Amino acid sequence: MNSNATPRGLSPAQIEQFVEDGFVRIDAAFPPALAAEARSILWRDLALDPGRPEQWTRPVVRLGMYAQPPFVEAANTPAMHSAFDQLAGPGAWRPCRAMGTFPVRFPSPEDPGDAGWHIDVSFGQDDPDFMNWRANIRSKGRCLLMLFLFSDVGEADAPTRIRIGSHRDIARRLAPAGEAGLTLGELAAMGFGESAHRREALATGPAGTVYLCHPFLVHAAQPHSGREPRFMAQPPLLPCEPDGGPNPSGAVGEAIRRALQRV
Repeated sequence: MNSNATPRGLSPAQIEQFVEDGFVRIDAAFPPALAAEARSILWRDLALDPGRPEQWTRPVVRLGMYAQPPFVEAANTPAMHSAFDQLAGPGAWRPCRAMGTFPVRFPSPEDPGDAGWHIDVSFGQDDPDFMNWRANIRSKGRCLLMLFLFSDVGEADAPTRIRIGSHRDIARRLAPAGEAGLTLGELAAMGFGESAHRREALATGPAGTVYLCHPFLVHAAQPHSGREPRFMAQPPLLPCEPDGGPNPSGAVGEAIRRALQRV
């Protein structure tokens, strides 16, 4: 599943992998030097010492929105923009101007408390209860889910778990609900059991790796059993129009159409 993107974009094989599996891994998507600059900012805001693990007493610490140059540059390389055009459709997306929140995960035997399977719902965020936030079949409010690795992430370092092909299961759940879609609570009522049969992949890789994911992809956090903190951001790729177009374009739309044809 390792792959590289050039300024000209993803290969046909990579696009097909995205449509079928729901994600594509891009190696060296942004320079490691940018990742190092970003980690320096994050360590400062954590008010912790990277050389003193005795200070790392919580399994996860969530930091706020980050829009400093290293974060914005990481999301806006020529390779990323070309891939966005291919996956979300030319002109359908907005350049990332912030990296979103950072759940920094530390080595810990404690349950982080946020390791359940889910999708990232994309509209209705004016409701104070996030379980009432929604997703619909045209992925209103979101073009892509993205995983940006700002540190080296091995199998023991709390990599995000991915259910391969689970975006197809969610498309079939959402289709009968039409424009209103379903809330996160409704989607989670069965524990995302419709995708429990899927094989799993782990979002591992060196700093600078990016996973571009279908917005319906089922994924989950997990406890950290490694040695070094994991720095990963999970921002959305937002549509140009808040409500998006009438139907998703690019490989995102093709994946939804293909999923519904197989019912």
